[in-house]
Amino acid sequence: MNTKYLNVASLLTALMFLSLFVFADDDHRWGFRGADVEPVNDAKYASECGACHFAYQPGLLPARSWKELMKSLDNHFGENAELDTAANDRITGYLTENAADNAKTWLSKRIMKSIRRAENPLRIIDLPIIAHEHDEIPARLYRDNPEVGSLSNCAACHQRADAGLYDEHTAVIPGFGNWDD
Repeated sequence: MNTKYLNVASLLTALMFLSLFVFADDDHRWGFRGADVEPVNDAKYASECGACHFAYQPGLLPARSWKELMKSLDNHFGENAELDTAANDRITGYLTENAADNAKTWLSKRIMKSIRRAENPLRIIDLPIIAHEHDEIPARLYRDNPEVGSLSNCAACHQRADAGLYDEHTAVIPGFGNWDD
């Protein structure tokens, strides 16, 4: 075989292989393990919201959802979580600037693809992609599990959730063990 054709074929094969990495929407599928969503990096948000529950990463909801949640803190899922105006404005700005519709991570992109523009999800577990990822888990493993309580308690099973990692292959359900559907 002609060396010229062999070199061209090798180059095309290398370019095709490289394109898998460059154009992959789901980096983790190709062995790269970056964050699924960007970790929380705002101390005010982490301390105010994280005092009562896991400080969810902004990339888990679109900006419109964060705005709605932040303007109704007087009835935040049955609790009064009101903040002073300055803290509310600062946290709202952080959440909306880093929301799923502004994020570059694969999970944030998938979240945005899974909802319609008119939808305004307020619960992360109600997002179609998140609900789908949890639909095979029997309720007894989370709802009836005192160490979990509900699917909204992400950090109970996703032990690296604070780092923005939600890989199902590393999920450990307390009292049950690893979960992989």
